[in-house]
Amino acid sequence: MMKKAFMLIGSLLLVLVGCGQTEEASKQSKSTGLAKDEYRNEAFKDLFPLHYESYMKNKKEEDTKYNGSVKRSKFEHDKEPYLPILFNGFGFATEYNEDRGHVYAAEDVRNIKRITDKSVGSCLTCKSTAVPKLIEEMGDDYWGANFNQVVWPKAEAMGHSPIGCSDCHDPQTMDLRITRPSFIEAMKTRGVDVTKATKNEMRSYVCAQCHVEYYFEPSKSKVTFPWAKGFKPEEMYAYYEEIGKQQGFEKDWIHNVSGTPMLKAQHPEFETWIEGPHGKAGVSCSDCHMPYERVNGKKKITSHYWTSPLKTIEQSCLTCHADKSEQWIKTRVDEIQTTHMEMLHKAEEVSVFAHYYVNKMITAKVDEVKIKAAQEHIRKGQWYWDIVAAENSAGFHNPQGTMATLSKSIEESNQAILIATEELMKKGIDVDKLKKEIEERMKAVYNEADPFKKKDHAITDSFPGQTPPPPAKK
Repeated sequence: MMKKAFMLIGSLLLVLVGCGQTEEASKQSKSTGLAKDEYRNEAFKDLFPLHYESYMKNKKEEDTKYNGSVKRSKFEHDKEPYLPILFNGFGFATEYNEDRGHVYAAEDVRNIKRITDKSVGSCLTCKSTAVPKLIEEMGDDYWGANFNQVVWPKAEAMGHSPIGCSDCHDPQTMDLRITRPSFIEAMKTRGVDVTKATKNEMRSYVCAQCHVEYYFEPSKSKVTFPWAKGFKPEEMYAYYEEIGKQQGFEKDWIHNVSGTPMLKAQHPEFETWIEGPHGKAGVSCSDCHMPYERVNGKKKITSHYWTSPLKTIEQSCLTCHADKSEQWIKTRVDEIQTTHMEMLHKAEEVSVFAHYYVNKMITAKVDEVKIKAAQEHIRKGQWYWDIVAAENSAGFHNPQGTMATLSKSIEESNQAILIATEELMKKGIDVDKLKKEIEERMKAVYNEADPFKKKDHAITDSFPGQTPPPPAKK
């Protein structure tokens, strides 16, 4: 009996040792053989040909109704034609295009006219696979280093790629990973330790490194996410009013029409999604935007063609909404997005009027306290529509939340107009005439064929520019 017991124990030990060796061998066999800091997308091509082929589909330039990957100006008549007024005095009034596929990220940031000799390294942070290596080598100097003279030449010399494999995957194990420190730091302010994330959470976190609202923290120009108070638009606004200002960050620019210190929202897909129905249900970004697909009817892979789920409804939507048809999904999405775009356009137009009303307050020499009160409403109003406009789902990621945000925008802008109207009437200003003059500016911007000249029509003798002149050179 004792002999049998020893034999059984010995057998179990052999099994355990064998399992350990098998697991270790399995881990080794999973290694790609690439260097741990490999960042060239082409290095992954032969190892993962089907995934790479899927990734290269991002070169396609095709539109859905409200979004797409065709390089088009957002100023076009069927987009947001009054942005050259709404961003006047800022680079976004000069050139602001629809997003293209990730494969164009480096090319587009290099060529956009918003990049100037004053631009900093932070502008490259979500455009190039070389960024983690640059941060490793340069430390905090990376963020504020000159884009044209330092950061871009370094990335070029390294043979970098546009957003790709190593941004989300460990080159050796292909495990999902976070490569941008700003996300890790911001999640800590929400009490989240990213190193303990589940695989399903990582399927959204890798996207959230970049698809977020951010600003450049003033002391180092470091990319920073305003999440300490929460992900909702009003919570991020409160962050900027308190924490941002404490850091010395008050504004992105002074608006050239109204003289208002403004905030510019960036692409807050993660924040919008996480507060929306899919985010709250635990549906990841990848579930919809990177669905499983079969190549040649056989091999099953995760799609790396990052596009609208409207192009992959069967794989992206019907796996959960099996009781619906493709046409029902398309119609439902169209209803949501059309309603939101109509509301967005209304919010933008009210915002335009608010800026011009305050311009008239300034030129009419209305009391400074009243001007500042109106400007505060303008700042809030524009933040609330811009946080929706800058987000790439046209309301779909959080239909109820974004409609509420647009309603707040209209309310704030109307408050600015109300304050201005009362004060202008005291000064004897003909408000009906003012409305017609504003409509003339809007028409002039709308009808200008050259997108780079549209912003110039926003300012006239009747509505002089309010951006302070640059300081004199010493």
